[in-house]
Amino acid sequence: MAHVSGPPIKRVADLALLQYPDTLIKSILRSVKTIAMVGASGNDIRPSYFAMMYLLNKGFKIIPVNPGMTGKTILGQTVYASLKDVPGPVNMVDIFREAQYAPDIARETVAEKDRLGVKVLWMQLGVISEEAEQIAQAAGLTVIMNRCPKIEHGRFSGEIGWMGVNRKVIDNRKPLLFGKGGSLRNN
Repeated sequence: MAHVSGPPIKRVADLALLQYPDTLIKSILRSVKTIAMVGASGNDIRPSYFAMMYLLNKGFKIIPVNPGMTGKTILGQTVYASLKDVPGPVNMVDIFREAQYAPDIARETVAEKDRLGVKVLWMQLGVISEEAEQIAQAAGLTVIMNRCPKIEHGRFSGEIGWMGVNRKVIDNRKPLLFGKGGSLRNN
């Protein structure tokens, strides 16, 4: 498990310090089935909307959490006000809020982890909170910060490379992944 210590992160260059083994990210994405997305937005130009749509299309169950949209739907999924209102099971809580809110979300995650079955607290790109990390790790949760599960899934499934990103080559051949091509699932 990666751990960030030292002074508070203040520069963009410091974000590169957060390194997680690919095996850890892959194992999370392979084992997670249901994600509570705290800060999900119904606005179709917001990053959380794109991430939610992508993950739904890849077979994940996404439960949006946004108190301003309680009872409405985002991409056909009912929105809940808080984690305490979410029906279980939930394998992972994905924080799509500013870092200042992460410690309180981590506390709520810990309070609901046994009822929901939460194993992972994931903080989106740009969301780094050592306090939230410490709260979650003290409760036995795996913590990922400053990463996007949509991007990581695309990276490991070959879709990002398939579209020419990060390979410096654009071609029409989909690369093989895990000997099967394009899937993170163990088949």
